[in-house]
Amino acid sequence: MPGQIPRRFTRYVSVLIISWTLFSSQAFGENWPGWRGPRGDGSTATHIPLDWNGPSGKNIAWKTAIPGEGHSSPVVWGDNVLITTCIPDSGDRQLLCLERKTGRIRWQQSVLRSRLESKHALNSFASSTPATDGKLIYVSFLEVGDKQVLAPNVSSERLIYPGQMLVAAFDFAGNLRWIQRVGPFVSAHGFCSNPVLYQDLVILNGDHDGDSYLIALNRERGELVWKQSRRHQTRSYCTPLIREVDGTDQLVLCGSLCLAAFNPKNGKPIWNVEGPTEQFVASMVFDGSHFFAVGGYPTHHVISVDPTGRGDVSETHVRWHETNVRCYVPSPIVVKNFLIVADDRGTANCFDTKTGKRYWQSRMGRHYSGSLIGTESLAFLTDDDGVTKIIEVGEELKIIAENQLGERSYASPAVSDGQLFLRGKQNLFCIESP
Repeated sequence: MPGQIPRRFTRYVSVLIISWTLFSSQAFGENWPGWRGPRGDGSTATHIPLDWNGPSGKNIAWKTAIPGEGHSSPVVWGDNVLITTCIPDSGDRQLLCLERKTGRIRWQQSVLRSRLESKHALNSFASSTPATDGKLIYVSFLEVGDKQVLAPNVSSERLIYPGQMLVAAFDFAGNLRWIQRVGPFVSAHGFCSNPVLYQDLVILNGDHDGDSYLIALNRERGELVWKQSRRHQTRSYCTPLIREVDGTDQLVLCGSLCLAAFNPKNGKPIWNVEGPTEQFVASMVFDGSHFFAVGGYPTHHVISVDPTGRGDVSETHVRWHETNVRCYVPSPIVVKNFLIVADDRGTANCFDTKTGKRYWQSRMGRHYSGSLIGTESLAFLTDDDGVTKIIEVGEELKIIAENQLGERSYASPAVSDGQLFLRGKQNLFCIESP
């Protein structure tokens, strides 16, 4: 009939609307629920601001002074920004919830009070980043006692305080839902273990200079589901990454003198690459076919591993291996077919993910602690001086922006709904382009 919209056209418009809604929710409405975001690797399809200046206030939506000290990163869920801190004078480790729109602190809850642990100068007493599923918020700290022991695995003799790894869950009103002391932990370099969420589990790395372990707790109740011992009793601070490989989920991490994969459902080992060094901090990344490990102490490495093997694959499944790079703490980013690595000297490197060819290496800052984030074409590198360089990733180095925070920064960024959240030494910044 004249003036009547054809039914098939209506269906076509409906499909377009639904498709755009789904695309918009994925591209612009994604939460940042844990360390390195929803995929655990710093990658995001979300628009990230390219231009800001902390001292002048340019594109700074708000900044909020965070009480105490900490190197943990912010996480974002809906209208909530979550972060941990430690009040050194009292030994109070806290979880804070901020209003996303204004930066106002909604609540701050004490998780525990205890003696301050021994730590490395570049660590903090609140380095573990929270994780959330939108129902509960999971945090991890080290609780030490009054008895000192000789520090294991250090070059000079010293006394330190050993302790217990503590995991707790809070609701979004700030109420404690459960708390568990899951196992011993001793390290002269301090503590950091970021919770990782998988199905109904919260998983943590317990690598330390003692009886090391991986552990999985039930999210709702905090009960132990599985515990997997680690062979080499050596500290590392890697956050596990979970990816599907040939239809099976793999939980991969560096540390305990190896690279290894486990079944996240039960903790059973899948494959391992021995060595190539003693200690790791940076977490692994994945390009869809291979995992990449960077870092290490006392020797330094960048390695590509084919994850389709079983058992010890040290001689069969390492695709390429580079040693001329001093990366240790910051985790890398995969952008297209490039692996971008920041190292402890303030140098950035670009490798071909397939061949290991290094396209470029350049001095970018004095030192990197925070891990990298990226989009489909850009990489963001924030150094300890709070300077973020934005690189258009390719075979040649192209810096498209350099932005000042105005204070030192040791945490990794968070991104959600076009907003960038950066933790400085004193303040948490929300950055938003007009």
